[in-house]
Amino acid sequence: MTTPPPAEFMAEQSNLVPLYPNERGLRRWLLACIVSVFLAVGVGGITRLTESGLSITEWKPVSGVLPPLSEQGWAEALEKFRQIPQAETTHAGITMSAFKWIYWWEWFHRLVARGVGLVFAIPFLWFLVRGQLPPPLRLRLAWLPLLTLGQGVLGWYMVQSGLTERTEVSAYRLAAHLSLALAILVVALWSWADLKPRPGQWLSSRMMQRASLGIAVLVGITVVSGAFVAGLRAGRIFNEFPLMGGQVVPEGYASMVGVWRNAFENPIAAQFHHRVLAIATALLALAYAWRSHSVDLGATQRRTITWLVAAVFTQVTLGIVTLLWAVPVTLGVLHQLTGVVVLCVAVLGVHSMRHGT
Repeated sequence: MTTPPPAEFMAEQSNLVPLYPNERGLRRWLLACIVSVFLAVGVGGITRLTESGLSITEWKPVSGVLPPLSEQGWAEALEKFRQIPQAETTHAGITMSAFKWIYWWEWFHRLVARGVGLVFAIPFLWFLVRGQLPPPLRLRLAWLPLLTLGQGVLGWYMVQSGLTERTEVSAYRLAAHLSLALAILVVALWSWADLKPRPGQWLSSRMMQRASLGIAVLVGITVVSGAFVAGLRAGRIFNEFPLMGGQVVPEGYASMVGVWRNAFENPIAAQFHHRVLAIATALLALAYAWRSHSVDLGATQRRTITWLVAAVFTQVTLGIVTLLWAVPVTLGVLHQLTGVVVLCVAVLGVHSMRHGT
C-alpha cells in the first residue's frame, strides 16, 4: 500500500468534470498535432539520411505542392539540381531515375510539412471562432500555428545553406530546425497534459520537480546534439563502442582552432559529446529512479519514472547498434524517433511531478 504523502505535498482534490468547453476535442486536436510532428521528424530523418534534402532547389509554398508533370519538367528540375555543389560530390553523375528517387523523398517531406501546418492551423481557428479555447491556454495554443509557420521558413533557410557553396546543409541550421520542431512538440504535449482530467493531485517535493526538469533539459540537449552528429556525418566515423579509435578521448578531438568551432564543427568532437551526453543521461535517469524510492509519489508519477528509464536505455542501446552498423537509414531514423519519445516521456514526467496525479 502506498504511504500517504505529507500534507504540504498534497493539492486539492478535483473531480473529472471537464474544466473547459469541448475539452475532449481540444485534447484530440493536440494529440493529432503531436502525431503529425512525429511523422514530420521521421520523414525528415529519412530525407537527410538518403541525402535527398537538396533535390528541390526552390521554395514554392503553394505551387510547389505539384511535382513535375512532364518529362520536360523533370529535365528542368534535374538541371537546376546539377547546378548546386552537392550534385558534383555526393550525387556526382546522378541519373534521372536516381534523381526522381531523391526528389520524391524531399517532395513528400515538404508535403508532410504542409500537412502539419494545416493540422495545427485549421482546428485552432475552429476552436477560436467557436470560443472554445481555454483562456489560460489561449496564448500558448496560439503560438502553435505560428511556430509551425516559422518552422517552414526555417526549413527553407536550412536548405538554402546547401545550395551555393556547401555540399550539405549547415549543421547549425539543421539543429535549429530540429530544436524548433521539439519546441512545438513540447508545447503541444504539455498543453495536452494540462487538459487531462485528474481524479486527484499528488504533488511531489521540489527536489523531485527540479530533478525531473533537469533530466528533461538534458534529454533535449542530447537530442539536439544528435543533429550536429547528423549534420556533420559524424555517425559514420569511429563505428565502435565504448572507445573511439582505441581511446577514451579520440585523436583529433581538438583539431580545430576555437573552442566553439571545434565543439560544433568538428565531427569527432560532435560524436564524442553526443556519447558523453547520452551516457550522462542514462546515469542520471538511474540515479533519479533510485532516489524516487525514498520519497512519496503517486502511481502515475512512479510510472513515468519507469517509462523514462526504459526509454532512455532503449535509446542508448539503439544508439550503440546504430553506430556499430554505421548508421543505416532504418536504424538512424528509429534512433531519432526514439530520442523524441524519450523527450516526451521526460516532459510528461516533469508535468506529473509539478501538477500531480
